[in-house]
Amino acid sequence: MSGRYLALGDSYTIGEGVAADARWPLRLAAALGIEAPTLVATTGWTTDELALAMDTARFEPPYDLVSLLIGVNNQYRGYPLDAYRAEFRALLARAVALAGNRAGHVLALSIPDWGVTPFAAASGRDTVRIGTEIDTFNAAARAEVHAAGAHWVDITGISRRTGEALAADGLHPAAAQYAHWAEHALPVAAAALASA
Repeated sequence: MSGRYLALGDSYTIGEGVAADARWPLRLAAALGIEAPTLVATTGWTTDELALAMDTARFEPPYDLVSLLIGVNNQYRGYPLDAYRAEFRALLARAVALAGNRAGHVLALSIPDWGVTPFAAASGRDTVRIGTEIDTFNAAARAEVHAAGAHWVDITGISRRTGEALAADGLHPAAAQYAHWAEHALPVAAAALASA
């Protein structure tokens, strides 16, 4: 299968704490048999920071597949839901444009729940509240994705499973968890690539 893939996001997309070939977008591309993705992602980015980075990034559209995973840092910093919703909607529209205005070639992944990690437990933050807020952010993003005609991939449940491997920082996923994310996204991405 041929295809050009663009992955937009934050630490989860860039694979903080793992080797480059363990990042979930690279695993997904390998499973699809397409070239390695172009990554526009940096640890710590919020929706507005990703948007600013995209303003100066050099893109070569149309891409055959575009993924978007962003928002955990909005929640972490206590940014309001309404701002996240509006900024996510704008990022999603840009993702669709970069996919040649083919919404069916865009997939958005849900925000993982960092509240279940040792890092969260040690931080003194309310871990139940973290999970509740992430669910609220994900519900807003999912509604935007469905309204746009793009694909939603829910990985939050995987992030909440006990025993899912974490990187040395006790916060970010280890390679094994990223592999599960890629496996979960694979059928959706394959269908997207096969669509008109």
